[in-house]
Amino acid sequence: MTWHQDPDTLSALELVLYGLLGMGAFAWHAAELGKEDDEIYAFIHRALSAAADRRTTLQDFVPLALECGKMNLRTMELLYQGHAERLADPEPMKVNLGTRGGKGIVVSGHDLPMLEEILKQSEGKGINVYTHGEMLPANGYPGLRKYSHFAGHFGTAWQNQTRELPDFPGAIIFNTNCIQRPDPSYTDRLFTWGEVALPGITHLEGFDFSPVIEKAMQLPDLPEKPGQEILVGFGHEAVFKVAGAVVDAVKTGAIRRFFLIGGCDGAKPGRNYFTELAQQVPKDCVILTLACGKNRFNRLEFGDIGGIPRLLDVGQCNDAYSAIRIALALAEAFECGVNELPLSMILSWYEQKAHVILLTLLHLGIKGIRLGPSLPAYVSPGVLDFLVQNYDLGPTTTAENDLRQALGA
Repeated sequence: MTWHQDPDTLSALELVLYGLLGMGAFAWHAAELGKEDDEIYAFIHRALSAAADRRTTLQDFVPLALECGKMNLRTMELLYQGHAERLADPEPMKVNLGTRGGKGIVVSGHDLPMLEEILKQSEGKGINVYTHGEMLPANGYPGLRKYSHFAGHFGTAWQNQTRELPDFPGAIIFNTNCIQRPDPSYTDRLFTWGEVALPGITHLEGFDFSPVIEKAMQLPDLPEKPGQEILVGFGHEAVFKVAGAVVDAVKTGAIRRFFLIGGCDGAKPGRNYFTELAQQVPKDCVILTLACGKNRFNRLEFGDIGGIPRLLDVGQCNDAYSAIRIALALAEAFECGVNELPLSMILSWYEQKAHVILLTLLHLGIKGIRLGPSLPAYVSPGVLDFLVQNYDLGPTTTAENDLRQALGA
């Protein structure tokens, strides 16, 4: 698309294209669950056609980017429905971060139906199954937790795979995005599946996971090593069940403010900002979190407010729909707009899923979002000025300064 020479037009075009990439990832997961909507596909075709048209201008791309956010909301809704119908709505559950004695398989990625199949096929074989990275929220689904050999979670964020997985002696399998080039110490017991593959690594097609199971049976046992327990499973349906207590706590002043701190994480320096921010959030405030950004602080102890946990893990990046539903429900309960809620959104940015979720928030008219540790490189000064003027979108600064602004101190 070299005919778009104007930097603002090119920037707006990239807003659309990266949005389509992110929405396409959500749509792929939804389609796997049998959830599709022809309007989503029609929009993708129309947006791509506009991107390839020399006559499309800046004034065309900006509303197209916001429409991408609108269509992504529908896409994420379908994905949530697909998971809930197959595995039941997530419920608050404690996840063990240690290991059980015996054979093991660890699954890293996002794909829940694939994990379900591994659990089915490994049942009764003396193998324990663990999640890693963005698979952590899978531990909140009753349809998965019913398997007694679903043992919990191993490790932390996706970017730490090469540091953590050498210490997992069992079989390892990656699905979907957010993977690192593996350390040679575990390539002989590593598999890929679905939309990801790596040179020299065994790739599995379909839903026959017998090669992974057989490999796990051949490998050494994991040690019996009890670990910390953390809570997951605070999807919107779970939060709605305690909505009355939450509203009352806000009205009485027990809860002063909500902070949504999460998003896509990475290894870039400066991301410790999100840990510092979460640690400094006052004890009369609740933190909502989701996606891999939560790994910066989800092992810390935050306590509760009148029995309501101060840290509510909404789920994967794939579960951003729940976070939006929670915000909209709070606005309805208080009979105000989302922008009038005692709510601050401070998001970490990394890749296209985070990008299209941001477009969805902008489509909903949500203002005052802070994005960090740096702004997307493809946002031109002119487009950034538009976002600042219309949505008060801005970069994160320091934890102290951003908290002070959020609290009006």
